Amino acid sequence: MLTTDFFQIEELLTPEQRLIAQVVKEFSDLEIKPIIEEYAQKAEFPQQFIRKFGELGVFGPTIPKEYGGGGMDYISYGLMCQEIERGDSSMRSTVSVQSSLVMWPIFQFGSEEQKQKYLPGLGKGEILGCFGLTEPDHGSDPGGLKTYIAKTHGGYMLNGSKMWISNAPFADIAVVWARNEDGRVQGVIVERGMEGFSTATIHGKWSLRASATGELLFDNVLIPKENILPDAIGLKAALQCLDHARYGVAWGAIGVALDCYETAVRYSGERFQFNKPISAFQLVQKKLAEMLTEITKAQLLSWRLGTLMNESRATTTQISMAKRNNVEMALQVARESRQILGAMGITDSYPIMRHMMNLESVTTYEGTHDIHLLILGAEITGHPAFK
Repeated sequence: MLTTDFFQIEELLTPEQRLIAQVVKEFSDLEIKPIIEEYAQKAEFPQQFIRKFGELGVFGPTIPKEYGGGGMDYISYGLMCQEIERGDSSMRSTVSVQSSLVMWPIFQFGSEEQKQKYLPGLGKGEILGCFGLTEPDHGSDPGGLKTYIAKTHGGYMLNGSKMWISNAPFADIAVVWARNEDGRVQGVIVERGMEGFSTATIHGKWSLRASATGELLFDNVLIPKENILPDAIGLKAALQCLDHARYGVAWGAIGVALDCYETAVRYSGERFQFNKPISAFQLVQKKLAEMLTEITKAQLLSWRLGTLMNESRATTTQISMAKRNNVEMALQVARESRQILGAMGITDSYPIMRHMMNLESVTTYEGTHDIHLLILGAEITGHPAFK
């Protein structure tokens, strides 16, 4: 018996939310899964999905419809991330970046003109965006960023670089965070083709191999005034974007865990040793029971977090706890599933090793596993250990 909704969480969903989850799962099963192993082996980004994601409606689902979004709630967005990541974390990363780190800051901090100019194209997948905060020397400490923007004749001059940027090699625009002359962090929109702006692809990754990851390089890039995000001032604005992205990561990790768990259940029922299926052995049943328990806890945690997001009551630390817990859970489920599959678990005949390698990046980006622990620790004690 293959049970992945042990506490009947589907009953907590609206008919629309259930339909959204079903449609996106079917897309993942029919479009992503059949080809993703090949793209991961080649370390190639399947660019055809950019337009397909736009047609599916997974770009900017929480953005109002008048700006090219879906006008949906946050549980719907979470379910989308879950079902896309059943296919591959790289594909959910593309969706998260476009939705939470590009469309959301433009909607939240941009001018009306910027919203009208960029959001409809981003929502349709006609434009691909990326988010530039992390730098070569500043990852967990974004407050130390060195990318610099200064007023000049005709606008602003941008100099510096960003590292480990998803979508960078193919992005048409970048939402970039730089320190201004007042020492404050400022968000700007950089467009492909601006003189002095270039991107470089990062090669040799063992994780997120189907994701396009790269660098953003700014060498005296002239940024017109109309490309400054007027309300994106201060590091807090950038961190609010990360909250939205982490929320999607928390749901996405459940999708990975579900795919690994379901694979392990099926395989254990088909693999015979000592004249019986290995699912009949106590140690295998122990692994499966523990997996399902942890998945169920993560599902309940994410559903409640989605409810708080819909009510605009979710806190940074709540999102942080969910991201950390769910990714750790998914990584443990992937490792246990791999053991059940034995040697077959390391081959591309099954998705588990790819998922496991991807999760090593997911546990690091949008705030590392340990940083999220300290965020929660600071909330509990009142003493921020990372300052």
